[in-house]
Amino acid sequence: MAIAALGIGIVIGLTGLGGGALMTPALVLFFNVPPLTAVSSDLVVSAATKPVGTVVHMRNGTIHWAIVKWLVIGSAPAAFCGALVIAWIGPLAGVSAFVKTALGVVLLIAAAGLVGRAYLTLRHNMTGGLAGASTAAGGDIAVRVLPTLLVGIIGGLVVGLTSVGSGSLVIIALMTLYPLLSANWLVGTDLAQAVPLVIAAAAGHLLFGDVDWSVVLPLLVGSIPGAYIGARISSRASAGLVRRALALVLLAAGLKMLGVSNLLTLVGLGVALVAGTVGWMVVRMRYGLKATNWQGRKAGVGGQSAGH
Repeated sequence: MAIAALGIGIVIGLTGLGGGALMTPALVLFFNVPPLTAVSSDLVVSAATKPVGTVVHMRNGTIHWAIVKWLVIGSAPAAFCGALVIAWIGPLAGVSAFVKTALGVVLLIAAAGLVGRAYLTLRHNMTGGLAGASTAAGGDIAVRVLPTLLVGIIGGLVVGLTSVGSGSLVIIALMTLYPLLSANWLVGTDLAQAVPLVIAAAAGHLLFGDVDWSVVLPLLVGSIPGAYIGARISSRASAGLVRRALALVLLAAGLKMLGVSNLLTLVGLGVALVAGTVGWMVVRMRYGLKATNWQGRKAGVGGQSAGH
């Protein structure tokens, strides 16, 4: 369980994807943990791991604090209320199943959206657009207060009910609301807003849920160093690398949310990785670039514009 948590922690720190979209299904599917126990225990673990990745992004200045503020104003109280709802009327099995199915579809759409965004960025930069326009610095982006607040409320409630959404649901909404936010800033901002969100949800589940410390402790042992490693990679890696990792994780999480078997999920990831790599090389060559960023940097051609 600790080894699994290490791998999931790295993915969380690298992509900002919430543990609920990975850890909770892993606990239920591979370790036979009851769903409510998995939700409650995962939220406690997330409350400890999210700050680790956030500290790394704080040091590297890749967090949009104004967006974080409005998300948290809506999400923290809503997340605590989600735990209260479960305590009052019991685990919402039907709601949880619906949310996971809907989230699976949205995750797949988001993965496709990342690919589309990368293509549009490359085309924009290579046809005379302003290089880097699609990856603006966080301080240059104005906050859309009301939509951001609503995302916080909805995301917080979903997290309180299912533990899913602190990274996956919110990061998709951020991609939609702030398309100019670079991948590094996107991950850093999402991790920062998730800290008070999951702490509020964890507090509710500690009071009213079913936390199992025999599950929590090995998860903490693996996920805390994993989150640190992933965040270090994310904050320093190129936006393109983070975006590719995020797309693959979104694809895997979406397939699992829809009930796809582990074997078919692995096959799908393999096909996506090979087809995506070859397809992207073809697209780059169509615009007169080297097949890969590495070749472009080595030749001194197209490295900067394609890196976005």
